[in-house]
Amino acid sequence: MTAQVRVRVDLRYDGTEFAGWARQPGLRTVQGVVEDGLGVVLRAAHRGEGPPRVTVAGRTDAGVHARGQVLHVDVPSEAWAALPGRSDRGPEESLVTRLAGVLPGDVVATRARVVTEDFDARFSALARRYVYRICDDPRLRDPLRRHHVLFTRRPLDAAAMHEGASRVLGRHDFAAYCKPRPGATTIRTLDELTWERPADGPDAGLVVATVRADAFCHSMVRALVGASIAVGEGRRGVDWPAELLVGGRRDPSGTVVAAHGLTLEEVVYPPDADLAARARTTRAPRAPHDVDPHPLR
Repeated sequence: MTAQVRVRVDLRYDGTEFAGWARQPGLRTVQGVVEDGLGVVLRAAHRGEGPPRVTVAGRTDAGVHARGQVLHVDVPSEAWAALPGRSDRGPEESLVTRLAGVLPGDVVATRARVVTEDFDARFSALARRYVYRICDDPRLRDPLRRHHVLFTRRPLDAAAMHEGASRVLGRHDFAAYCKPRPGATTIRTLDELTWERPADGPDAGLVVATVRADAFCHSMVRALVGASIAVGEGRRGVDWPAELLVGGRRDPSGTVVAAHGLTLEEVVYPPDADLAARARTTRAPRAPHDVDPHPLR
C-alpha cells in the first residue's frame, strides 16, 4: 500500500455559482472544483490516477457560502514531498500557493497542514457555526451584498426572534426542521441560536442569526431561520419554533428560506489527543430516547 500523508485544508468560497458542495455529474460543485484542482497540483494524472477524493466537515447546499469550511485529503507521500519543486517553501505552503493558481476566483484555500490519521474533517468536529444575515431596512439594501444577505420587505422584531429561538436549544429530534433522508437520524444538539441587530461593524443594522450545533441535517438551519422570521414579522407567537419542534413533522406552513443568506463561519475540533474519541462518539447511533425534554412541557 502506498504511503500517504493526511492533510487538512481550510477553505472559503462564494456559493452563488455552485450547485452545492457534493460532486454531481454535469454540475459545477465546490467538491468537484476542489478535487480537480488538487488533482492538477498533485499531478495525479501523471501517476495514472484520478483526482483525490476529499472528506468535508459539512456539505453545504446550493448557494450557501463558507468562510470556515474544512476538509481532509490523503496524499501520496511521494507527491507531497514533490510539491515544493525547486522552491524553498514547505509542502503545506506550496499546496496553498499552487491551489491559488488553479482554483477559480470563488474558491480559496487559506491554509493547509499535515494532521494525524485520527483527524476526520467530518466525524472529528465538535461543532459547526453558521451565520444568517437579513436586511429588513430598505435604506441599508446593498446591491453588492445581494448574494450574501436576504432582503425582506417586512420589518423584523429581533428580540422576539431571539426569544422564540431560545426555546429550541438543546438535544432534540429536529425532524420538523429537516428534509428527511432514509436511514439518517435527525437528532441534533443545538448549542446556540441567537438573533441580534448589530449596532456597528460590517453587519450594522442587519438582523443576524448565529447558529451552532454538533451537526446539522439537510435544510435545518434555513428552516430554523424561516420559523424565526414568522415570529419576527408577527405572523406567529414566540412559541412557534418550539411548537414546530414538538410536532415532530415538517409543517406545510414552515418556510425554508433562501440559501444565499447563509454562511458557514467555523468548524470546531478538539485537541489532537481527543480526535479519535470524538470520531467514535459522532459515529455512534443516536438513540431516540437520548434527547432533552420537550421545550413546551
